[in-house]
Amino acid sequence: MLISRRGLCLVLAAPSGAGKSAITRALLAADPTLALSISATTRAPRHYEQDEVHYHFRTQEMFDAMVAGGEMLEWAGVFGRSYGSPRTPVEQALAAGRDVLFDIDWQGYRQVRDALPGDVVGVFIMPPSLVELESRLRARGDGEAEVSRRMATAESEISHVREFDYLVLNQHLDVAVAQTRAVLEAARTAMSRQTGLDEFTRWLAQGRSHS
Repeated sequence: MLISRRGLCLVLAAPSGAGKSAITRALLAADPTLALSISATTRAPRHYEQDEVHYHFRTQEMFDAMVAGGEMLEWAGVFGRSYGSPRTPVEQALAAGRDVLFDIDWQGYRQVRDALPGDVVGVFIMPPSLVELESRLRARGDGEAEVSRRMATAESEISHVREFDYLVLNQHLDVAVAQTRAVLEAARTAMSRQTGLDEFTRWLAQGRSHS
């Protein structure tokens, strides 16, 4: 008999270029039970994107109605388009004991944490230095104006690091992935998540009495 538990939301946040996407991909590849939260957006799909797979594509009117109806855990406007995390699939996953991974910023983390108190674990992915972060941005081909904008944003994002539960320094990707997986495994075994513990202990006692 397994001990049933409530799922959790693992939120990864980081400045652009710190390696959050690489860590996200590694976690999902290593753990098929971990699901990535699929965002809703009002932008048009790219040619390779499928509705309900890559994003939940919605009109602005539909998106606004979801926000007004409390159907979004978090949402924000970015460059004239809206993005957000639908509430229902996440709550269904948590109730079924499945864990959900979020790749969002510190503002989104704050909203999800407030919407689902006790269900959210936040990990901030920190670059080893701002010099290294700038080097990574340049190496991936960002233009000078874009690098300057992202560096300014990075300093603002880093100022919120103490709002998170855990800090992972991404100097070496394999180490950062291992540390993030350790956070996930520890959170899964937290006593507060073990919804089936009483049932399990009764089952243990029954088994002993029948032996």
